[in-house]
Amino acid sequence: MDHRQLDYHVICASILSLVMADASVSVKVLQNAVSSKFGFRPSYRKVWMGKQKAIAQIYGDWEESYNYIPRWIIGVQLYMPGTIALLRTSLVRIVWRHSANGYCPRWKLEHSPSGFGLVEGENTDSWKFFLTNLRQHVTPQPGILVISDRHNAIKAALLAEDGGWLPPSAYRAFCVRHIASNFALSYKSKEARSILVNAAYAKTEEDHRYYMDILRKEDPAMVEWCDRIGLELWTQYRDGGRRYGHMMTNISECINAVFKGTRNLPVGSLVKSTYGHLAELFVRKGKEAESQVGANQEFYQTVKAIERNLQASRNMRVDLYDRGNSEFIVEELAPTAGRIAMSVCRVSLSARTCDYGYFQALHYPCRHVLAACSFCRLDWRTYVDDVYRMKTVFNVYKMGFSPPIHDDLLPVYEGPRVIPDPGMMRAAVGRPRSTRIRNSMDEANLDRPKRCGLCRTPGHTRRNCPQRLGASGSHEGSNA
Repeated sequence: MDHRQLDYHVICASILSLVMADASVSVKVLQNAVSSKFGFRPSYRKVWMGKQKAIAQIYGDWEESYNYIPRWIIGVQLYMPGTIALLRTSLVRIVWRHSANGYCPRWKLEHSPSGFGLVEGENTDSWKFFLTNLRQHVTPQPGILVISDRHNAIKAALLAEDGGWLPPSAYRAFCVRHIASNFALSYKSKEARSILVNAAYAKTEEDHRYYMDILRKEDPAMVEWCDRIGLELWTQYRDGGRRYGHMMTNISECINAVFKGTRNLPVGSLVKSTYGHLAELFVRKGKEAESQVGANQEFYQTVKAIERNLQASRNMRVDLYDRGNSEFIVEELAPTAGRIAMSVCRVSLSARTCDYGYFQALHYPCRHVLAACSFCRLDWRTYVDDVYRMKTVFNVYKMGFSPPIHDDLLPVYEGPRVIPDPGMMRAAVGRPRSTRIRNSMDEANLDRPKRCGLCRTPGHTRRNCPQRLGASGSHEGSNA
């Protein structure tokens, strides 16, 4: 039961401490807190309005926060050299970049820049604004691969002639998880969706055809649906080795967890919080990389795969075909359907290729390459791409961030006043509604093994990690 005198002003005062501790706290939690304190259960709308007022008291006025952005942009460019910020005031669109000295995996940069954008919505104009500036200021290197979903606005922005994302300057590919989710909208078979994912992950054309034949037997329309996409956009064996095994956008979407809760803040505090979260991320990931380097881990998250390949390479016969120790025929004995079968493949160390496709797709030695290296007593570590080395990862995060200037010390902005668009404000009445459409991609993977958050090895947690004290000591010593 609600009470007429329990308005959102009273609710704001009672939940202020909770919102101050965590701005992302849900309205349901605040609703229960108010109910337990006063004995009355207010409506969702009143609690939401109370939370909005509490956020405004803590982080500043919502409308005035728009005018805070230009001052913050000027200030961050002063204490963070290399920062580039663009502000379009017709519609509030901001793109800012923080430059980080290091070596960026999979892009092979001498710098590891980070770019963020704040736009009015996911439309073609917004995506073009963001991606064009991203290409110009953050990722100008040639041959980069962009993995995205099949959003028409992203497609239009990447295909724009003046955007800089057309081949051979850049390439695009689709996230397989999004492909499978789109596939499930037309075909409800979970088994067919699993076969589709296997076809996407196939390293050779032969394996890809095997899975597509299974789909064709179930329903030829499924294969026709896949053919309309284009093999280069969703299959691994036709990607030219540009994916490095990354078939989904998880490598970028994992950043959503870092910024969880910031979308509840006024726009000025949201931009400022992004800088703080990015600095926190670099410190945390830098410590993790430092701990793994201290644990004498030479490679990043590929050790287990290489160890399995080393064990499998012992049951192989190798024939050398040139004096330069680069061309081989590898014969493998493998049990198949209750009998022993012989498989033969070619390995070229000079071209870094294997008939099974794993070497060129993942850029680290497969079991056939390891067998060839063992036959000629070559060091297989030289055939692991630099992006997997821990020193490379550590160089990405070794940069430090400068503490931000206090708001009272920010320089004066004398440009045009920035105001929010009244037409895009949330409705004043009715319960706020989420626009997120949940589907199969929101299901958690419960079979994924848990690893230590610091050194990334299984068997213990961050709290009792043997590298924790050592990393803390070295970090404190470096700051002294």
